[in-house]
Amino acid sequence: MADIYQAVKISDHVYWVGAIDWAIRDFHGYTTPHGSTYNAYLVMADKITLIDTVKAPFMDEMLSRIASVVDPSKIDYIISNHSEQDHTGCLWQVAELVKPEKIFASAMGVKALGEIFHKNNSIEAVKDGQSLSLGNMDLKFMETRMIHWPDSMFSYLEKDGVLFSQDAFGMHLATFERFDDELAADMLEYEAATYYANIVLPFSPQVLKTLEKVAASGWTIKIIAPDHGPVWRKDLNFILNLYNKWARQVRVKKAVVVYATMWHSTQMMAEAIAESLAEEGIRVKLLNVDDAHRSEVLYEILEAGALLVGSPTLNNHMMPQMADVMTYMKGLKPANLIGGVFGSFGWSGESLKDLEATLAAMKVEIVADTISARHVPDDDVLGKCREMGKTVSTELKKRLSQ
Repeated sequence: MADIYQAVKISDHVYWVGAIDWAIRDFHGYTTPHGSTYNAYLVMADKITLIDTVKAPFMDEMLSRIASVVDPSKIDYIISNHSEQDHTGCLWQVAELVKPEKIFASAMGVKALGEIFHKNNSIEAVKDGQSLSLGNMDLKFMETRMIHWPDSMFSYLEKDGVLFSQDAFGMHLATFERFDDELAADMLEYEAATYYANIVLPFSPQVLKTLEKVAASGWTIKIIAPDHGPVWRKDLNFILNLYNKWARQVRVKKAVVVYATMWHSTQMMAEAIAESLAEEGIRVKLLNVDDAHRSEVLYEILEAGALLVGSPTLNNHMMPQMADVMTYMKGLKPANLIGGVFGSFGWSGESLKDLEATLAAMKVEIVADTISARHVPDDDVLGKCREMGKTVSTELKKRLSQ
C-alpha cells in the first residue's frame, strides 16, 4: 500500500500523515455529512516523532503515508495529545509494529490510555510547560484540560512554529485539500462553527483560558495543525478570533424557534411566533425537529440571542424527538439566552412544564408567558403567539443595546 497514500509536507520538518474518512456520517450524535479526517503528523527530527495516530480501521492508510517519507520502524517517539480513540485507536498496534523508544502523553493521558487499552506498556507523562528534546529541535507541551477531554494537551514545535492543537480549531470535513487557504472561507467558518457548537461549546470557559495561555506563552505560531480538518497556515487569526467570539458566547439579533408537531397545531403557533419576530427585525431560524438534526439546531443557536421551544404532549411528556433535541442541547450548555415556551395538547399538557424545566436547567431566562392551545389554536392563541414574538424581540434588542 506504500504507493497508494502519500504524506503532505506542512512545514520544513513536518508531514501530515493522517487519514480521510469520506463515509462517516455520525460522530457522537453530531451529524457529519461531509465526512472527516483523522490527522496525524510526522516530525522529521533526529528523533523521528509521530504526533497522534488515527482511528483503528485507518491504520494502514496512516502507515502508508508515513512510509512515503520514512520507514515507519525508524519512528523514535510517539506523542498522544488526546486519548480519544479516533486519535489512538491504532496506537498499540503501531507501537508494537514500530517499537518506539518512548510514548508520551499528559499525566491524565497516561491514566486514560491505561483505562482504554489495559496494557502494561510504559507511557511517560509530560508536564505542562515541559520541553522534550528531539535532538536537533524541541517539542514543548501545554496542558489544555477539558478541550475537550481531561487529558488534552497541545504540542509545539518551536523550530517550525507548528502548534499541534489536537481537537481545538478543527472541523469534521473530508477533503484532499490540506490547508485553509485551499478552501472557501465561508465553508471553513460554517464547518468550524458546527464543530464548535456540537463539541467544544460546553468548554467555552476553558477555551478562553487556553487562548490567554497560548498568547502569554511567547510561542511564535506560524501553523496550527489540528486533529480534524485542514491545517491553518494563511490566516491564523481567522480561527483564533472565531474561537474567542464563540467562547464568549456573544449574542446577535437572531432567534431560533425549535418545535415538534403532531397535527400541525404547534407548527401553526411556531410560525406565528417566527413571523412576528421577523417583522420586528429579528433574524429568525424556524426548525421542525422532524426535519432538522440536533446538530443543525446547535449550529443555529451558537450565536442566537433567543431560543423559543414548542411541543405537543404525547403520553404526558413532550414529543420524543423534541426530548432528544432538548437533552442534547442541555448537555452542550449554550449561555446568555432568553426564551419562551409554547405548545398544543389535547387534555393534559405536560410538555409545557417539561420544556420550561429544561430551559430553566439551561439557565435560559424565559421572558414571555408560556402559551398553550387545546387541540387547534384559535385566533386568540395565535394573537398571543404574535405577542410572544414582539415581547422576545423587544427584550433581545434591549439586552443587545446594553
